[in-house]
Parts: sequence; structure tokens; C-alpha cells
Amino acid sequence: MNVYEYLLSFQIKPSVQRIAIMDYLLKHKTHPSIDEIYMALCKEIPTLSKTTVYNTLKLFIEHGAAKMLTIDEHNACFDGDLSAHAHLQCKVCGKIFDLPLQERSEEIKRMEANGFIVEEVHCYYKGICPDCRDKKTNKN
Repeated sequence: MNVYEYLLSFQIKPSVQRIAIMDYLLKHKTHPSIDEIYMALCKEIPTLSKTTVYNTLKLFIEHGAAKMLTIDEHNACFDGDLSAHAHLQCKVCGKIFDLPLQERSEEIKRMEANGFIVEEVHCYYKGICPDCRDKKTNKN
């Protein structure tokens, strides 16, 4: 499925800017911020503004085509990967990594057994990534 069809599948009317922003999210698994997306695309699309990027990402989130991550309390970042997964932010380099997560944990099953409907799960971890751990170990 191409990006045009992907947007339509979420009832989002495709435009040049929307296609470019979604394409960037799907191709760059770095959990970019609004500024990062804007800086990456503004050369290709000179009419693009940060406001357009912000409004487009807001639209994607409202329609379920992307997720906003708030693992970093100073900057929101965005994820085009809608599969069930957790995130770990390295406290040294600041990168955010995807981690596997069971679709329906025992905790969710218990909540649903008690009548709750779980629609979203956000699982964030903070720690040190393998690269930073190895650099720290090699310095000692």
C-alpha cells in the first residue's frame, strides 16, 4: 500500500504535505519531533511551515494514523508504527528505541474481565541503550 492509499485508509484526504509527512514518519523510525520533520522536508517543499507540520500530525493522531509519544517531557515526538510496542529512551544519548510488547498483556485481560475497554496502551521505559552502555564500559 502506498502512502496515498494509506492516508485514505484512515479517512485522511491526501495532499502533497500530508503525503510527505506520513512518508517521512513511515520511513524514519527515529521518532522525530515537529522540528525534525520540518527541517527534513522544508527544502523539498518550500511552502511547508511548522504550523502545517503540527496541524498535519494532529490530524494523523486524531484519525489513528500516527502516535504522539510523550516519553520526553520536554519534546513530543511522533511514531508512524502502529503495531503494539513499547519505547525506551536512552538517558545518555536521548534516542528512543522500539521494544516488542505483547498485544494483550495479562493486566489488560484482567481489566477487560472487570468490564473496562482498553483502547490504547503507552509503555515507556528510560535507561541506557547498548551503545552507550558499551561506551561507558570501555571508558572504565
